[in-house]
Amino acid sequence: MVKLNRIYTRTGDDGTTGLAAGPRRDKHDLRVEAYGTIDETNSTVGLARLHTSEMEELDRMLFRIQNDLFDLGADLSTPDTGEVLEYEPLRIIDAQTARLESEIDKLNAHLDPLRSFVLPGGSPASAYLHLARTVSRRAERLMVELSRHEIVGKAALGYINRLSDFLFVAARYANEKGKADILWVPGKNR
Repeated sequence: MVKLNRIYTRTGDDGTTGLAAGPRRDKHDLRVEAYGTIDETNSTVGLARLHTSEMEELDRMLFRIQNDLFDLGADLSTPDTGEVLEYEPLRIIDAQTARLESEIDKLNAHLDPLRSFVLPGGSPASAYLHLARTVSRRAERLMVELSRHEIVGKAALGYINRLSDFLFVAARYANEKGKADILWVPGKNR
């Protein structure tokens, strides 16, 4: 259970932060960058949800994703060092990725196939979902780089990869099920 009595501790004034298992890392450490960008992704999903309340099914999906992103942040903030911990660390599991895939398929069934790339925009919900997609892609790049140096769970990497796919489909769905998508016209302004 999370209990926050004090918001500030002053322990980070030296440019470090504590991981969930206790060790301190520089605030610019790759692991901290990765879970910080997951937090940023969550915030952009929250912005999108300001505009999805009338799309109840999509809004419920996004709410679940926000909770999953906290799970992913907890996963990343607890490095797998092979040491036995006093508690079972929270990890992303394959079922969370499978749920995303199912929801992608469900939303995508309402969309016409694309014949061009989609420009971010259209409705406010769609624009924010595209923003969330690009931030999640940055988080994925950081997680992949981190995985080259430290253990990052396979399920966590799969989840973040699938999340950007979900957010792309959700952005199209939020644009009147793709009817209000703004399509890229190659060379239009030459």
